[in-house]
Amino acid sequence: MNSVSGKDVQSVDESAGDSSSSCLVGYKVPPKEILRIVDQPREPLYSFSPMRDMVLEIKRPAAHPSVIDYSRPELKLAGVRLDPSGFCRSKLSYNTGLALAERNDDLKLPLEEEERRVISGIPEGFGIRDVSWSPDGTHIAFTLRRTHSDLDDARPPAELWITDVKSCKAKVLVKNVNSTFAQYAWIDESNIVVPIIPPNLGPSPTEGRPSFGPRIEDNTGGKKSQTRTYQDLLKNSHDEELFSYYCESKLVRVDIDTGHVQDFGDSSSRVYTAISSSPSGAYTLVSWLQKPWSYAVPCGRFPKVVQVWDAHGNFIKEIANLPLALHIPLAFDSCRTGPRGISWRDDKPHEVTWAECQDGGDPAVDVSPRDLVYSLDVSQPKKDPRVVGSTDMRYSGIVWCDDSFALMYESEWKTRKSRTWIIHPEGLGDPELLFDLNYEDSYNDPGSPVLRRNRDGSYVIAEIDKKKQILLTGAGASPDGSKPFLDLLDLESRSKRRLWRSSPPFYEVMSTILSDNVEGVIPLSDLQMLARRETEECPPQFSIATFASDGTLRDDKQISNFPHPYPGLVGMKKEILQYEREDGVKLNATFYLPPNYDKERDGKLPCILWAYPREFKSKDAAGQLRKSPHQFVNIGSTSPLMLLTEGYAILDGPSFPIFGEDNEEPNDTYVEQLTSSARAAVAELNRLGCVDTSRICVGGHSYGAFMAAGLLAHAPGLFKCGIARSGAYNRTMTPFGFQAEERTLWEAKETYAKMSPFMNADKIKDPLLLIHGEADNNPGTFPLQSERMYAALKGHGVTTKLVILPYESHGYSARESILHCLAEMADWLEKYC
Repeated sequence: MNSVSGKDVQSVDESAGDSSSSCLVGYKVPPKEILRIVDQPREPLYSFSPMRDMVLEIKRPAAHPSVIDYSRPELKLAGVRLDPSGFCRSKLSYNTGLALAERNDDLKLPLEEEERRVISGIPEGFGIRDVSWSPDGTHIAFTLRRTHSDLDDARPPAELWITDVKSCKAKVLVKNVNSTFAQYAWIDESNIVVPIIPPNLGPSPTEGRPSFGPRIEDNTGGKKSQTRTYQDLLKNSHDEELFSYYCESKLVRVDIDTGHVQDFGDSSSRVYTAISSSPSGAYTLVSWLQKPWSYAVPCGRFPKVVQVWDAHGNFIKEIANLPLALHIPLAFDSCRTGPRGISWRDDKPHEVTWAECQDGGDPAVDVSPRDLVYSLDVSQPKKDPRVVGSTDMRYSGIVWCDDSFALMYESEWKTRKSRTWIIHPEGLGDPELLFDLNYEDSYNDPGSPVLRRNRDGSYVIAEIDKKKQILLTGAGASPDGSKPFLDLLDLESRSKRRLWRSSPPFYEVMSTILSDNVEGVIPLSDLQMLARRETEECPPQFSIATFASDGTLRDDKQISNFPHPYPGLVGMKKEILQYEREDGVKLNATFYLPPNYDKERDGKLPCILWAYPREFKSKDAAGQLRKSPHQFVNIGSTSPLMLLTEGYAILDGPSFPIFGEDNEEPNDTYVEQLTSSARAAVAELNRLGCVDTSRICVGGHSYGAFMAAGLLAHAPGLFKCGIARSGAYNRTMTPFGFQAEERTLWEAKETYAKMSPFMNADKIKDPLLLIHGEADNNPGTFPLQSERMYAALKGHGVTTKLVILPYESHGYSARESILHCLAEMADWLEKYC
């Protein structure tokens, strides 16, 4: 075991010899190898042009942002966190550079110096976001925000920039962009609609004299209204004023060639939330929120208006005017009444589609149909919308092809059923049932249709070789591990042919069609798709797969050569374990051993068991294997896998299924199933013979933290210690449901109490480290959960420690926070495991 522990330092120099890195006083840094993994440069992102003839390389920053950046002023309003100086969301990530290259037979990623053309003109100290191609692929738009400035300096709002792909010279188009909700939208290849801060906006509202009157919430009408535990809600009239001030924007239309800016719409300032151009570019779908604001629900439930305007901002048609949604039932599959899922049909020049529930949004109501799906050609706004589909379960979306067919989806949470229908949007035939499945049953998942770009720039179902013959791609879960596949399905005959399947020692995925620059049906001969290939030892690499006319893979050319991102972990050992718990449920986990581990030389190792429980409706689905032994290990910034460098074995993601069949409620036997899964995992580690089962730490994040604390309470002696990050431990503080639990506290008092580690704190005897973000806004996991849990453990004399990370939310993003979290974990394990 490595004895290096985290320590309070001012800079990383002392720990890692890296003079370019620093850590603020009061924060710890973990051992050197962990530090190197955290600071490992990230590979660029890539985007193919609409015509597939160019590749855009988007460079990402080398390290995580500093906590100093995260300490900038922030407003928490109506479920949204805002940067008041930037009129945008707070704590935004960004990119640092753009470069272009032609896609040819010699394409290599990362782009080679002699091939790449760097987009110039981007000023230093600015971050790049919201990158998009123009519909014709001749220009690239993006926003710029200042990334480096003193804390005392306000960061100005974003600017919209443009570059043409020939010159690669960038220029600013519009300043003072308000990107709190809506993003800019291409109208056509020459015009963009942008939400800007209203001109002549006065100073920010200041809080007036203290109010001495009472705050009153009124339900004297006796209306039943149940909501989950939301955070960052509006609290008073000053919050309302701030929400309006920072979220309202005005829409303008800018010509990218001339730079001419003009009002779009009626020049009113509103809380615009979305702007979307029709595939034809002739119309625009515009959404905004309107008063009254609410103190009880986040802004996603505020009154909302959705209208269609023409390409110059003239009113055409109102699609929805939705009231405040206070009374949506708690049950899963509940929804808002009125039009929902409003969007353009991808296969039509300018038709809007949406769904409307027929059950009042309550899945408990027995009604048929449950949802109706409408379509409206907005070039004929006075016509009534047509019903193009109906469902008896909750409608969950449509993937369009053309007038001849589309695929419509419906599902039901209670039964976990899912159906896929072939519908005929023009009414030429009845709907045909294509798939009737249990969506938890990964082994029988038929996959999803592969899409292609059409001439309007939308994505529709690709037809291959002939009409109504499509590609399906899926994860290919199986008892032997996931083996992604590509199938050719004839919708007329229902015959299916497997064109390709990933095979050992590779894990491969087919993703984007690159040969879709033809109209109509795409020939199977010369079908090209972007693929990703990886192995246990080699990180994911891109390749271009080319098929022959008979469907065989004719060529598979690798186009990238990314280096191993974790040199310190080269040589680690990985194994997929499969075992059973005492009730016969099949379980699986991924087991890791440190690089160069030798059982004879190193003996049995201490181990970290890191997990997250999941709910299932059936025993069979709970036991399915949904991972591959051939996948490369991608390590997240706070992953426990980094502790392999310190000599720990790690059991990552062991199955902790909680199932309840038929009318059984899974959580009524949560504790029994949880402890049974834990004992089975420890027994499997004992069978392997390379883990000291008296030195296992149980840990997890969020619901995994809830699990870890619960296991210390209900399985005493099974684990040496625990680590719980950003968890909720007292379910009486989430009385209207949590995770997959639909029942309220008053409907399942015993279950809530039995599941809650806080209620069983007197049973915990082993050391428990609690870590939490000070600004956690995840429903139910507010920091008070960890503070109360710590107080309960301390009150019973349990060895415990509470670490609150300033400015962090549910996950931890600032570099200092990440390093401190990992250092605390390493120290805890060194001392107690």
